Amino acid sequence: MTVSRWEERLEMKRKGKDRFFREHPQSPLAWQDRERFEGLNYYPIDSQYRFKLELHEHDEKRTVRVEATHGGERHFLRRGEFQFKIGDEECRLQAYQSDPHDKRLFIAFGDATSGVETYDKGRYLDLEPEIHLTTEGKWILDFNEAYNPWCAYSDGYICPFAPPENWLKVPVRAGEKAFAK
Repeated sequence: MTVSRWEERLEMKRKGKDRFFREHPQSPLAWQDRERFEGLNYYPIDSQYRFKLELHEHDEKRTVRVEATHGGERHFLRRGEFQFKIGDEECRLQAYQSDPHDKRLFIAFGDATSGVETYDKGRYLDLEPEIHLTTEGKWILDFNEAYNPWCAYSDGYICPFAPPENWLKVPVRAGEKAFAK
């Protein structure tokens, strides 16, 4: 079986993240947990969870309040919506920006694996225009890049939860799985 460049880059990114978690002073893992850390747990890379999609921009970009850990909240600009299918299920996810001048998109989502196989508060996707925006103007939405917020690894962080509008009914078996402490 041939491994694509996309799969090679994703594997390298995963190995780099494991190294960061194990060695970097800013790792979310406690120092005592790093000694026995053997790497994060991921689903196998699967191209059926990688989409090239048009972002359906909202006419009215409004600020939404998103609950966060420790009783906090964050505010995001609701920029647009991605529409796609997983299996036979029609899915929609809202894409947010933390700053209207920042072109990056942030997606916090939950799915049928949340709390069972993946972190119970949802996972994140970051879409960088220079990486995820194609020359045709479509965004690459790749759930193989889904990751847990840092509050999944330590109580010392405040992280936004996946908002109710971004909970998918289907399982998304791609990206990071729940962290076994």
